[in-house]
Amino acid sequence: MSTVDVLGTPHAYELTAPTPAPITLVFIHGWLLSRAYWQPVIAQLASDYTCLSYDLRGFGESQPGRSPFPDFNPTGLSTSTAVISPIVGTTDEVDDLGEAGDRSITTVSPALESTATQLRPGYTPSDYARDLEHLLEKLNISHAWLIGHSLGGSIALWAADRMPDRIKGVVCVNSGGGIYLKEEFERFRAAGQQLVKLRPRWLCHLPLADLMMTYMNVARPVDRVWGRQRLMDWVSANPEAAAGALLDSTTEDEVHRLPQVVSRLSQPVYFVAGQNDTVMEPKYVLHLASFHRLFQQCGQNVLQIPNCGHLAMIEQTDTVISHLQSILAQHNAERASTRVEL
Repeated sequence: MSTVDVLGTPHAYELTAPTPAPITLVFIHGWLLSRAYWQPVIAQLASDYTCLSYDLRGFGESQPGRSPFPDFNPTGLSTSTAVISPIVGTTDEVDDLGEAGDRSITTVSPALESTATQLRPGYTPSDYARDLEHLLEKLNISHAWLIGHSLGGSIALWAADRMPDRIKGVVCVNSGGGIYLKEEFERFRAAGQQLVKLRPRWLCHLPLADLMMTYMNVARPVDRVWGRQRLMDWVSANPEAAAGALLDSTTEDEVHRLPQVVSRLSQPVYFVAGQNDTVMEPKYVLHLASFHRLFQQCGQNVLQIPNCGHLAMIEQTDTVISHLQSILAQHNAERASTRVEL
């Protein structure tokens, strides 16, 4: 694991060895997760493609400070060694952050609070796409396909819109949307906020807590190692990022902007859906996919996986890999054919 500063926040990433392939595959995780969930996929693709995985700002090991669980490491990933920095704000504001760990508190004047608010990074998918743009620049990656899970899919779409020359294609996994249903979104946001608030650190050491996580949002229970990873990622996410990414990505305006982004993308865009996904149901995946030219009236750019919930990359790893290989092979062949014609 390596780290690089992106707009003031250390970002943890892993980059596999170079290959002859002209593109790099960039894997983006979802809300309250980390780059770890892409490792089974990357392990089988790294011989053919250079693969980049990274932790989004405020999640996994891309923290403004050190993880509060340096010794809790279920998947063998190395842990961050940065020092936790103080929170700047009022006592009431810090109390609202919930279980954020032991940090020093500094009270500042309203004028300085206003300045801090203006400088605070945003948490919309577009904001995270900006982070990715700077990361790719720092790593000198000029030709990439983006593979994003859930929230990571939205980030991938915005990034493709920001970087049409650098991003050659997008695959969204368990990611869709574009329809704002007020009552459903209000329930979802309320439930998400409770998930962010109710995260005592001792949960990581509670017997059987990890076992419960193996059943969450999946068609069939996943291996227990993933339950431990999900528990760690849930509890250790930065409070402001966890709440901000949830609330900023689910406003009515933000939801309605996503189909507009998809409709103007010239790059190929594909969607992989789990038939048993209750978080992002296939009908919402199909809806968003329909705004792209490859949809062709019948969902040509949508691939549905049976017996699969919201974590396709660990529930149905081989199927996801097969779909990615087919998509990439098709467009590599088209690209080669275009070069021959020229």
